[in-house]
Amino acid sequence: MPISYRGLLLLETFARHPGEVLRKADLLEAAWPGLAVEESNLSVQIAALRKRLGSAPDGVEWIATIPRVGYRFTAEVQRCESTDRGSVPLPDRPSIAVLPFCDMSDDLGHAGFANGLTEDVITDLSRIPDLYIIARNSSFAYRDQSLDVRRIAQELGVRYLLEGSVRLDSDRVRINAQLIDAIGGGHLWAERFDRSLDDIFAVQDEVAGKIVEALVGRLTIPPPDSPPTA
Repeated sequence: MPISYRGLLLLETFARHPGEVLRKADLLEAAWPGLAVEESNLSVQIAALRKRLGSAPDGVEWIATIPRVGYRFTAEVQRCESTDRGSVPLPDRPSIAVLPFCDMSDDLGHAGFANGLTEDVITDLSRIPDLYIIARNSSFAYRDQSLDVRRIAQELGVRYLLEGSVRLDSDRVRINAQLIDAIGGGHLWAERFDRSLDDIFAVQDEVAGKIVEALVGRLTIPPPDSPPTA
């Protein structure tokens, strides 16, 4: 019985937090980022994971239910010493990865806005001809990871990274975005957007459009490798 994509996202989340009680809301956000889904979808995926994993030697479920709260992964997880994924060669055209915008809001329930903004920027950039844009799933794999930008760019095979943050407070939102040249490590562009949240989707569309507009013209094709000398 294969594990579904949502099930893999849940299993990855459990593996990152062994022994911890994870709230249902956090698990829903991990498996369905930025989407509003019914809690029954989570129950279906948990049941499928339990069936696939089987029971522990002592008969206890690997995924324990914590009534009215969430779930806990009871298995012991061994972490690899190295997570180096290797380096991917740069394509012969401008290449960029949009990293998940960090939600800096006091209310943790606003992660959907940050995820939605990230996806909008990726979608708009993907419409630009001759631009190599990393897919959403590959970019979101680096969410909540504190890695050097050069390493992320090498692993994804891109020259440029776009990162940012979102902070919501009442009916206002502040969005920061930065374009980084991963080869030199410098910031090529940075901007801050302060907006009213009268229409949350209109704000996402406007800011995503302005970010994409600012990036066009700042992305250049990497210079060719120097020929070997005799």
